[in-house]
Amino acid sequence: MRPLAAIVDLSAIVHNYQVAKRCAPGRQAFAVVKANAYGHGVREVVTVLHDIADGFAVASLEEAAEVRAMHGEARILLLAGCFEPDEFAIAAQLELDVVLQSDAQVRALAAAELSRPLNVWLKLDTGMHRLGFAADTLTQWHAQLSVAPQVGEINLISHLACADERGHPLNEQQIERFLELADLPFSQRSLANSAAVLTLPAAHMDWIRPGLMLYGATPLADLGVRELDLKPALTLAARVIAVREVAAGESVGYGASWVAERPTRIATVCCGYADGYPRHAPSGTPVLVEGRRTVLVGRVSMDMLSVDISDVPEAGVDSPVELWGASLPVDEVAAACGTLAYELLSRLSVRVPRRYIG
Repeated sequence: MRPLAAIVDLSAIVHNYQVAKRCAPGRQAFAVVKANAYGHGVREVVTVLHDIADGFAVASLEEAAEVRAMHGEARILLLAGCFEPDEFAIAAQLELDVVLQSDAQVRALAAAELSRPLNVWLKLDTGMHRLGFAADTLTQWHAQLSVAPQVGEINLISHLACADERGHPLNEQQIERFLELADLPFSQRSLANSAAVLTLPAAHMDWIRPGLMLYGATPLADLGVRELDLKPALTLAARVIAVREVAAGESVGYGASWVAERPTRIATVCCGYADGYPRHAPSGTPVLVEGRRTVLVGRVSMDMLSVDISDVPEAGVDSPVELWGASLPVDEVAAACGTLAYELLSRLSVRVPRRYIG
């Protein structure tokens, strides 16, 4: 077996969900488990949150069906709504909450024959300009849906574009635009993603939607997981499979892009871009070997990468390596790679075995 695994601490996910709830007292929370729970394993995450989560949020009908099979009672929010008209009947059978973000979706719902009414969430475009209705269009649809037999609750939802940038003027503008529809009779409202849960109480509304924070990564550039009392849930753990001495002037890896400036001990680690480690990670990206900080050197290969262990004399073949996780925040690795923790976690390959603790 390749010496590589994603070790998922389920107790950390429980802790992080509880942090989200403490940030927004009195509010309910959809635990966002789309994309296989951000790479952590949706079955295991839903199971550990089964008795404490108010609901779950997913991106597709297939994901919703998987969650419903594990939890017969929870509210499940279909974040982008139905992509085909016939999906509304399936959504009703699964007793989902469905987002409506386009005229076509509303018309398809109005024409559908359903086994039971659906709770719908009208999506307001408050400024992200990705999905959703303008305020006047949403108001018109609200009036029509309020008498439609296919509809149970009518709720309001939107998404913040810059919540991860504290003080960004668009945050206040989006909240104000959301609240401008306060006179319409909505049953529930939802606006806050992870960043807003942590820093924008005015956005909490009735339901919050913790996603990235649930998995112990920070959505904020200026606040780390320790400051936010979040616990990293996934540690990408590997081992050294080879060690060699490289003379000054010699190169390492494809393209000979990294050249040793001094005699260097190089460790080969069993992890590569086919496992989800970013190929574009530059030399200097942090890595832990034997619990000590060192750096990636050269290009990441499909199945392997190289690390400078010159300053870790105790390191050798079979030494433990942490590529990110409990001791090396995934946010720091992502920043070094010019990307986000969202991408690193959700792109972790299925060939990396998940091992669950806690």
